[in-house]
Amino acid sequence: MSGHRFRSWAATHPGARRTHNEDSFVDRPELGLWAVADGAGGHEAGEVAAVMIADALAQIPAGLPAGTLLAEVRSQIAATHRELRAEATRRGPHAIIAATLVVLLARNDHFACLWAGDARAYLLRGGTLSQITHDHSLVQELIDTGAITAAEAEHHPRANVVTRAVGAEPDELELDKSTGTLQIGDRFLLCSDGVSKCLAEQEIRTLLGAPEGVPPTELLMAAALAHEASDNITAIAVEVLAAS
Repeated sequence: MSGHRFRSWAATHPGARRTHNEDSFVDRPELGLWAVADGAGGHEAGEVAAVMIADALAQIPAGLPAGTLLAEVRSQIAATHRELRAEATRRGPHAIIAATLVVLLARNDHFACLWAGDARAYLLRGGTLSQITHDHSLVQELIDTGAITAAEAEHHPRANVVTRAVGAEPDELELDKSTGTLQIGDRFLLCSDGVSKCLAEQEIRTLLGAPEGVPPTELLMAAALAHEASDNITAIAVEVLAAS
C-alpha cells in the first residue's frame, strides 16, 4: 500500500478550563489517513459536526489506491458539509453546526494535507519544524495584509473567528491542499487550535521530536494542560518509518 510504514499516536482532552470536549479525531495508520476535527467555538452543536466528520472518514474502506483515497476523503467531507448545512437549516435561520478540520494522507512516498479553518498540520524534518497549513481565520487575514503582526494576533479580541469550516457557509466547501514527499524519520503533527494557540512553535518542535519510546502526544497534552489551555486539546503525531 505504501513505500513507507507509519507509527502514530493520538490524544485528546477537554482542556484545563472546560468539562466538555468538542474535538474528534481519526487515527488510521493502516490506511495512511489521519484527521482532527474541532467543533467551531461559539457555534451550536460543534461537537456534533466534529463527530460526524470523524465517523464519515472512519467509514472509508482500506485498500484504496492513492488517487481513489484522496477522492473518497473529499467526497465524504463534502457530503458531511451538506448534511451539516441541511441540519442547521432545519434548526432555524441562525443555527450553525460546523467544525474546523485538518486531514493528512500518506501513500507511495508522498503526502497530502487538506484543511478548512485553523486546525493545523506541522512537519518536523531534520530538527526543523514547518507549518504545512495556513489558517482560515480573521487574524490570519489581518496578518497577511499587514494590518497586525503575528504577536498582536495572539491577543486579538477576535482571535477565535474562523473564515472557513465544514458545515459553515457557503454551500460548497473549499478545502485547501498541500502536498510533498515523505522522508524516513519525518514526524507530522495534526492538532486543534487548543494546542497551537497554547504552545509556542519551539516547544512544539521539542515535544514532537521526543526520543524513541516517549509518545509525543502525551508530552503535548501535558504541556498544554500545564499552560492551562482554555480550549479542547487534540493532537495526532505520525512518524514515517522505513518500509518493512
